[in-house]
Amino acid sequence: MPRTYETLLRGVSALLEEARHSTARAINSILTATYWEIGRRLVEFEQGGQARADYGETLLTTLGSDLTVRFGRGFGKSNLYLMRSFYLAYQDIFQTVSGKSPARANAWSPTALAERFPLSWSHYVCLLSLDEPAKRAFYEEEAKRGG
Repeated sequence: MPRTYETLLRGVSALLEEARHSTARAINSILTATYWEIGRRLVEFEQGGQARADYGETLLTTLGSDLTVRFGRGFGKSNLYLMRSFYLAYQDIFQTVSGKSPARANAWSPTALAERFPLSWSHYVCLLSLDEPAKRAFYEEEAKRGG
């Protein structure tokens, strides 16, 4: 095969495109895992309190305001509610009983959890609109298969 500049350029360009694509997928998975973990922490925090419904609403509003000041858009009450719902819908990602223990769950970092969430956050937000876990699982598999 003759070596030309165009061949080199095409090869390096393809490599960079693949790296960018892989990086974007990794970032999406880590963010999704982070949102799951935020949801888990919200649920655990709420379970320790009294009058959960009223307190939970206040908690999400206050935390949303504080996180928005620190991190910008995307952490308001409605998104925190989605993160909480996401955790509740997908809290069974740990396959074993020992995996569900609080000590084990606290050991997971977003990077370690990322492999459990192959879809983007926006995919999971759409899937949350499905009440039945079987339907959600079906469409999740279809989305994975469709790339």
